[in-house]
Amino acid sequence: MSATENGHSDMDEAAVVALTGVSRRFGDHPALDDISLSLHRGEILGLIGRSGAGKSTLIRCLNGLEKPDTGRVEIDGQDITPLSEQALQPVRRRIGMIFQHFNLLSSKTIADNVALPLKIAGQPEARRRARVMELLDLVGLADKAGAYPAQLSGGQKQRVGIARALAPDPLLLLSDEATSALDPETTHSILDLLRSVNRELGLTILMITHEIEVVRQIASRVVVLDQGRIVEEGPVARVLATPRSETTRSLVRSLSPMLPDTIAAQITPTGAQALLRLDVFGAQARQPFLSQISDLTGRPAHLVHGGLSDVQGEPFGRLFIALGTADPASVAKVVAAMTPLSAGVEVLGNVPSQL
Repeated sequence: MSATENGHSDMDEAAVVALTGVSRRFGDHPALDDISLSLHRGEILGLIGRSGAGKSTLIRCLNGLEKPDTGRVEIDGQDITPLSEQALQPVRRRIGMIFQHFNLLSSKTIADNVALPLKIAGQPEARRRARVMELLDLVGLADKAGAYPAQLSGGQKQRVGIARALAPDPLLLLSDEATSALDPETTHSILDLLRSVNRELGLTILMITHEIEVVRQIASRVVVLDQGRIVEEGPVARVLATPRSETTRSLVRSLSPMLPDTIAAQITPTGAQALLRLDVFGAQARQPFLSQISDLTGRPAHLVHGGLSDVQGEPFGRLFIALGTADPASVAKVVAAMTPLSAGVEVLGNVPSQL
């Protein structure tokens, strides 16, 4: 994948993460199969896939817990694949991790949990204490320094996990299903916090998840994994609006309006008017489709179902439009006109005039 394909110019800084031709097998099972991707400074990249797609193995290759069978794993320009366990330690200190189940030490206070990586690094106590309070203030838990994990909610525990991951001032933050154990409202607040951390600290974040809604809310770019291979990648708005692989289409199905069963049951090969499905994103979504279609057919078109959503300020959505006519020539004219103005067009069949 080139820098240009990633949406970065040749003048960008070197990638924080660069995987080139990375493969890892366990017996006959290819956990990772010729993976190449890069993550640039200050970027939030969503890495999504179902269970078994290879996400966990990829994380373990990034922090050196697994060594690929072939390929290179570079962190800030350094190939870590040949490094010994001892040589990997300084690299790992530059990689913060937040986990699905928080991984806090129940016998230690919140302040001590956050201070742990600083203590391991040998920082003086006074410096540790100042850094811990700075981070707890950042995540909104300055008043919980003396509390224990059992006294906190799930969302608060994850905020502690984020503070702990930020303690050594990492170059890269890996979020491994960090919101999967949280309710939707708490998930939203955690993603807001990560977005704020990314913006204020310029921190590079890799979000590993199986939840497409997480990617929609926070990432600017997405990589879709399936059976150890990258099956799709690109800007989030484009991928969600026009998924090209069956895996991606399955993952994003919940985000796109689906035709209600009561309407779908009325679709027939012949009928009073054609029903069109129109997928749109970005500037396309601002087109006056109904008036344009009506001008083409000379009959009033109307919206049967659908709507628009939002990805990082970019609109995307799906519209189901009744054309007001079933005349084949008029329908063909509409499809030809709408194709360059949309992300996808499909004639679903015909429906009654009173729909």
